Amino acid sequence: MGGGGFSSDPENTLLDDHVLALAREKRGNERPRVCFLATASGDSPQYIANFYTAYARKAEATHLPLFASAEIDIDAFLLEQDIVYVGGGNTENMMAIWRVHGVDTALRHAWESGVVMTGLSAGSLCWFETGTTDSFGRGLAALSGGLGLVPGSHSPHYDGEANRRPRYHELVENGSLPAGYAADDGAALVFDGPDLVEVVTSRPEARAYRVELGPDGHARETVLPVRYLG
Repeated sequence: MGGGGFSSDPENTLLDDHVLALAREKRGNERPRVCFLATASGDSPQYIANFYTAYARKAEATHLPLFASAEIDIDAFLLEQDIVYVGGGNTENMMAIWRVHGVDTALRHAWESGVVMTGLSAGSLCWFETGTTDSFGRGLAALSGGLGLVPGSHSPHYDGEANRRPRYHELVENGSLPAGYAADDGAALVFDGPDLVEVVTSRPEARAYRVELGPDGHARETVLPVRYLG
């Protein structure tokens, strides 16, 4: 999700409901088990509480804390889930903490087993090889390394922040980022493995794009077909 979902658009449940529907279809569980990772926000208590408010009535909701001591087999815990939902925040910090605790490896194992992976902002960017991040607080830079479950680069919040589009173009043009996908707030890229299946939206105007280097040396956008969920 480029943006949207319970954390930034709590009155519009279309994207979150779609995630649950995907899990029911893929995993065969009418009340899916969904685990929230709020690592990018430092395990913000309010963020975690908002997740439970949004999901506890519709699913078996839980979360994985990494900023407090917990005796847990992370790999086994994530393999038990139907959905892993990653929240927004500082992507570089999140990736570093995941690597320390082995969460990066556990997430790959869960993905390979068919667990539905989702999230917004940092939780959208992390699945790609790289992309645009504001983790360093000095404007947007290239992410040093995501999980790489989806090839290429990514830009969330494409219409939500004025500098997202021109900066993504600049980084593709100068070779700092490979070709990839951009998603507006309210747009979600749906992948089956590494392959894009469709784009769904919770807002009629939301769009997503393929962004790559054109033959003239400038970034080129291709508007992707979308399906509005409303």
